[in-house]
Amino acid sequence: MEVQFAVAKIGKYATSESGDTLEMIERPHGGLSFVLVDGQRSGKSAKAISNLVARKAIQLLSEGVRDGAAARAAHDYLYTYRGGKVSATLNMLSVDMETKTFVVSRNNESPVIVYTEQEGLYLLDEPSRCVGVHRNTKPVITELPIVTGTIIVVFTDGLRHAGSLSGNGSYDPIAATRQMIYDEGITEARPLADRLLAEANAMDNGRPRDDISVLVVSVKPVLQKDDVRRMDVSLPI
Repeated sequence: MEVQFAVAKIGKYATSESGDTLEMIERPHGGLSFVLVDGQRSGKSAKAISNLVARKAIQLLSEGVRDGAAARAAHDYLYTYRGGKVSATLNMLSVDMETKTFVVSRNNESPVIVYTEQEGLYLLDEPSRCVGVHRNTKPVITELPIVTGTIIVVFTDGLRHAGSLSGNGSYDPIAATRQMIYDEGITEARPLADRLLAEANAMDNGRPRDDISVLVVSVKPVLQKDDVRRMDVSLPI
């Protein structure tokens, strides 16, 4: 098997910095963790908050702290630092090689989309609070086995709110993902992430009203294993 990761991000139109932060870290006992944070509001103030939360979570994950504990600590840090007056959404997605599972951690009202060949498409949408505001906030943790055919889509709320202020109606990433997988047979991580972002951006007429970030994970079969890890990054300037 091969686990593919793809990220697509775009900032709010006419804003100098995106309020979304995505970080990746190698886990000390094997595997990778991705941390996606959307800071309150937009621009530089939101970026400062999302960086703060992401750095705390990444630091703890790199030291071997479990995902749930890292999420709670990131919340406590933001709550203490800003006196419970600033919020952020926090998603963590880990490939845990010790347990051979995906660990999905949510502090976000937006659901996580999951597709497996056995169960089809479904949502991780248990009620969840953002971090930084309510004192005893905990993440919602889900573990999924790493099996061929699994697809996981994590996104910030800018994706599902795209179009809502442009008179085009709100974008529906769940319906879009379903169409791509079932009707068009798209199961690769990169085309899924790019297509979701492109369609949402089009709903806002190419001028996003909010920061949008999409993280897609796809497990594919490998005919010839070479043990090489690869990563591609594109940064427009």
